[in-house]
Amino acid sequence: MDLGLKGKVVVISGAAGMKGSIGETMLRALANEGAFPAIIDRNDRGFGYVEELQGQGIDASFFQTDATDPDQIKKAVEGIVEKYGRIDVVINNVGVNDGVGLDASYEEFMDSLKLNLVSYFLLVKYALPELKKSKGNILNIGSKVALTGQGATSGYAAAKGGVLGLTREWAVDLIKYGIRCNAIIIAESWTPAYDSWIKTLDNGEEKLKSIVKKIPLENRMTEPQEIADTCLFTISEKSSHTTGQFIYVDGGYVHLDRSLLTEF
Repeated sequence: MDLGLKGKVVVISGAAGMKGSIGETMLRALANEGAFPAIIDRNDRGFGYVEELQGQGIDASFFQTDATDPDQIKKAVEGIVEKYGRIDVVINNVGVNDGVGLDASYEEFMDSLKLNLVSYFLLVKYALPELKKSKGNILNIGSKVALTGQGATSGYAAAKGGVLGLTREWAVDLIKYGIRCNAIIIAESWTPAYDSWIKTLDNGEEKLKSIVKKIPLENRMTEPQEIADTCLFTISEKSSHTTGQFIYVDGGYVHLDRSLLTEF
């Protein structure tokens, strides 16, 4: 299916993660659709990704940015507008489940909010004049932690709850400009970061099996490509009358009846 994303300037934060991460997978998917991805990320892997994509004839760009620094985000957006002359879509994908719990300091809690929530606000704030011109749209990447809790991660949970609040607020606030805003909610997805976390546990294999058994649809993790496919559909004109929605790509993890998990 041609999603009509060819030539669209898509700003995506957090897309310079490790290969196989959700952001990197979305980056590849955007490139495959002919979009012009503009990466905002602090990791210098972004230079290599853009060089590779440009070698394939894709007009991608990377703006190395500390997402907790308002001035750097503003400068990155200005650079994108200078290069392309427009912004059609913003995908807020920054997210680190940093384990900032109730035992953390005030400073650590605030740093978690700055990265996982405030960066979303800043990127949309600075991109908004261009989104108004293009009647573009916003996609926020959320987490089931905002709805289910997790334990020992107050900063991330509060931030992801705020992301859902901003999604609905922006859908209302920007409807007069024809700007859509939605959120994708992810539960358990097999990424390099997830793999690294499992390997830190003494009982990692047992823990992984326990988690997978709790995912109703096919008892398996969500693939990053499945998330990327849903993201691309949601930002495309194929989803032109969808706004203010929380779209779950989670194999039924959050909502389906737990009786599905009963072993007979």
